[in-house]
Amino acid sequence: MAVIVALGAFLMTLAGGWTAQRVTDRRHLVLGLAGGLMLGVVGLDLLPEAMRAAGREVFGVPLALLLFVTGFLVAHVAERLLAVRQHAHGAAHGDGAGVEHGGRVPEVGLTAAAAMVGHSLADGVALGAAFQVGGGMGVAVALAVITHDFADGFNTYTLTRLYGNARRKAMLMLFADAVAPVVGAASTLLFTLPEEPLGAYLGFFGGVLLYLAAAEILPEAHHKHPALSTLMCTVGGVAGIWLVVGLAG
Repeated sequence: MAVIVALGAFLMTLAGGWTAQRVTDRRHLVLGLAGGLMLGVVGLDLLPEAMRAAGREVFGVPLALLLFVTGFLVAHVAERLLAVRQHAHGAAHGDGAGVEHGGRVPEVGLTAAAAMVGHSLADGVALGAAFQVGGGMGVAVALAVITHDFADGFNTYTLTRLYGNARRKAMLMLFADAVAPVVGAASTLLFTLPEEPLGAYLGFFGGVLLYLAAAEILPEAHHKHPALSTLMCTVGGVAGIWLVVGLAG
């Protein structure tokens, strides 16, 4: 049953990516919505789940929050280091090679998309584990996974393209993100992932996503089109995730 539900998540992820690539003439609205979806996923879905699963404290701070901040800092440091390396490489060749789209580095987009794939894989594992616990729990998790995988597909494609990667690479990352929950759900037929490591991962991943949303996607969305419609897309993305979380609960 978990694998069958994961196939629904596969289709929803592809639908999200398809939507993102079809509205390129409204790029600022796409980015505004993506930023809102990511903010909603982090604050209303990932972080609460991480706090529940990885509840122990490290030197007075919940482990999930510690890893959340660590993920934010790792994303920031990694992007700065890649940017410095690419600028130095371009300067050595005298042509600025490798620095595209306002200084954004394509590898950062691919890394972020790979993190989304890892998140979808964890979604599949959580789905399989929930069905092992019981049918009611499985249905609740299935609703959450399938509905927010639309946002995952949307964000995976948007992130990859935002950093200047070719459409082919964006489509490959989207397909990997769509397959990941199916693989994760199928893996639970062989083993069960302990709850605390899963919670720790969600905390770290939440920090990475928050950095990308706050430092990259939302500023880009409002840079050339500081319109009310862009802002409403961001708010609508957060509200949509809130609705999904509420229905799943």
